[in-house]
Amino acid sequence: MTPRFYFDHNATTPIAPEVLDAMMPAMTEVYGNASSLHSFGQEARGLLDKARRDVAAWLGANPKEIVFTSGGTESDQMAVLGRGHVITTTVEHPAVLNAARQNDEVTLVEVDSRGLVDPDDVRKALRPDVSLISVMHANNELGTIQPIEEIAKIAREAGVEFHSDGVQAAGKMAVDVKALGVDLYSIAAHKFYGPKGVGVLFAKDRRRRAGTDNVAGAVGLAAAARLAMEHGDEENAGLCALRDRLEGSVLDRIPGTHVNGAGARRVPNTSNLRFDGIDTEPLLIALDLRGFAVSSGSACSSGSQEPSHVLQAIGLTKEQARSSLRVSLGRSNDVEQVDALVDAMVECVAHLRRLAPAYA
Repeated sequence: MTPRFYFDHNATTPIAPEVLDAMMPAMTEVYGNASSLHSFGQEARGLLDKARRDVAAWLGANPKEIVFTSGGTESDQMAVLGRGHVITTTVEHPAVLNAARQNDEVTLVEVDSRGLVDPDDVRKALRPDVSLISVMHANNELGTIQPIEEIAKIAREAGVEFHSDGVQAAGKMAVDVKALGVDLYSIAAHKFYGPKGVGVLFAKDRRRRAGTDNVAGAVGLAAAARLAMEHGDEENAGLCALRDRLEGSVLDRIPGTHVNGAGARRVPNTSNLRFDGIDTEPLLIALDLRGFAVSSGSACSSGSQEPSHVLQAIGLTKEQARSSLRVSLGRSNDVEQVDALVDAMVECVAHLRRLAPAYA
């Protein structure tokens, strides 16, 4: 049987055993509705409140500023929908872009070839009717980290609320919402070894959310946050070394290869590679048949026939965007797996190029 190696952690991560253990009592023993006044409900409320305190400590927030949601998309929509005129960027996740386009007006700020936003371009886009600026913290496809603190200062000086989609940042780097200067910040538990179906919106103005509280999900998110606090620095240093090993080996061994977003500060686990003369889809299939799970970009856009809007925003042609794939590393990966992935890429790319007569 072919071994299976997972290199798509930006799409989702496996739930950590410690997280599952923490959730079990909330699913089997403390099953009351946290809004109920009886003892069963109050016991559930106690778990929910503790989870809120733990997440707040992780993000440098006040517990009253933590709103549990169903995930990153809902957190983004709560922050962005109904905001009149919104400034955002051309490389945002569809959750932000689609929400922004439902408002009265949206201004899209362009990025450079590394995927970076120039804060001065955000400043130039300001108008009296702008009510929100939304810039993601780390890009889901490139891993590029945006200058959030600088943009937050511009927003603050203009009296405009500032939201950042931190779904791909939380767990991969230290996040302190007060130090960043954001008013709103979105995260999703399943991106850092927590359960699917739960996220957080940090909101300075303490927003309320309708519906029954997902106590087990909140407990799981908080447990994943505690793991990130305890082991994040060491883990992310190791992932950075693996990513650099991957990129160095690919560039050395496969001619006509490029790292999209190179030169920018990136989260440690993400690499976006481009192979001249290669179509991504057959390469993904070939690697999957060899036991390696990688992706072409955002899992939320996987059914789209259009090439990545992020890669086109950094100046790539549609053909170049279609020749790119994303490798996102995680806790299960090690040096042996990375080296095996590189070996598979060398063989698959060479084979596919032989089948492409236009490639010279």
